[in-house]
Amino acid sequence: MPELPGGGTEVFPGRRIAALYGHPGTPAMGVLGEQDLPRSIARAHDLAADFQPLVPEPVVPGFEIITTVADSAPGPDGDYSAEMSVEELRPWVEEAGRAGVYVVLDLQPGRASFPDQAKRYAELLTLPHVGLALDPEWRLADGQRHGVQVGSVDAAEVNATADWLAGLVRERGLPQKVFLLHQFRVAMITDRQHLVTTHPELATVLHADGFGTPQEKFETWNALHSAPRPQGLWWGWKNFLDEDSPMFTPRRTYDVRPESPVFVSYQ
Repeated sequence: MPELPGGGTEVFPGRRIAALYGHPGTPAMGVLGEQDLPRSIARAHDLAADFQPLVPEPVVPGFEIITTVADSAPGPDGDYSAEMSVEELRPWVEEAGRAGVYVVLDLQPGRASFPDQAKRYAELLTLPHVGLALDPEWRLADGQRHGVQVGSVDAAEVNATADWLAGLVRERGLPQKVFLLHQFRVAMITDRQHLVTTHPELATVLHADGFGTPQEKFETWNALHSAPRPQGLWWGWKNFLDEDSPMFTPRRTYDVRPESPVFVSYQ
């Protein structure tokens, strides 16, 4: 079985990940798009180095690439989501892997379903250093529009995506994958307590996605912890360079409780 960046075949608790979030070539969507690929790799390594002195386990650099982008127009397929092609993504994914960078493909599906969009990228998800993120904020019901409503997804659709991804890992003999779920409102994942987190092939991360003052971020964090949820979740945290005031330092990020986040991203 191939190993993960940093060694081993189980994602957590043997490592943490510090990731640049965004869309290649689009600075307004996050720090990943503020520079070209070689400089993004270097910046991800620098970010991981900022966190490394704080914990004993290795901190692996990461990319969280917005792979399908929520769109105000329906597009040719009518799903209000603009999908990058596998060939557009391939250089970012393959160069990252060669540089020891873990990659998470982030889906903003509009009116498409998460399983349908995930299957578009099966070829890339067969690589051992590539995981998957679902962003329910951008999962629209019929009649909804981006920027008008905050989207949501039910646990059944998340579980269907997890079942497919776990099956891919088993079939290809891959190491465990990050399966990351963005959330800043409890209602974004309905019936969250019914999420299946028992797939040994997946490390399911609940990623707190709120921005603002420290008080506002902790209000989001605490609300997500207090709502009904399944056992077996890992926890993630996002820092916003422009919207947080002030932005948490690496030490303050890792000091949040009741769980210190294993996956930290920067937008």
